[in-house]
Amino acid sequence: MSEDRKMLEPMATVVSLALRVLLALVTLGVVFRTVHGGWGRNLVCMTDDSVTGSVDAGRFYPEKGVAVDAIPHYCADHPGASLHLLDEFSALPSALLLIGGLFLLHQLLKGAARDGIHTARTASRLRLLGRWVLLGSVVAELVESNLKAALLAKLADNHDFTATSWLGQWSTPYLLVLTGLGLLTFARITSAGAAMREDLEGVV
Repeated sequence: MSEDRKMLEPMATVVSLALRVLLALVTLGVVFRTVHGGWGRNLVCMTDDSVTGSVDAGRFYPEKGVAVDAIPHYCADHPGASLHLLDEFSALPSALLLIGGLFLLHQLLKGAARDGIHTARTASRLRLLGRWVLLGSVVAELVESNLKAALLAKLADNHDFTATSWLGQWSTPYLLVLTGLGLLTFARITSAGAAMREDLEGVV
């Protein structure tokens, strides 16, 4: 399998290092904030991208014929526990998606180097990664948009937590969805290649 291992470089090494660094940073961040009491002490802020309006350009320097828009940015001076929870959890789904994706990619590359690229196991791992990216990106965006809408409803009087409000925070992860579909397609191709390889080995 040395040839397969060579074909997977430098991607395998980069992913392995990136996963270790990311996990180390997350661990250090959690420990630091726990020891120094950083949980719940920061300001809670939110930008409402769904509302814009023109402002007086006296403090700005736009070119002639260019308008300046204002986007409201809300910050709570003394946020309570509920605001802090919403703020912390609103970024958690994307972080879990990234860490889980890196872990599955690391397992895929490590397994492919050990078992071979054109094998049923590699196809299975590739399929699992594709499903994680495809479904995980949609679920993560769904959860984050709901949490952001709930947070905005607590920061702004003119916002309520409704289906319309969370749809306003929704941003379709087109690239991740296409990536997930592409991984599933390559998993099918790899599975077919593994079956053909087994047939040829049986004939020989």
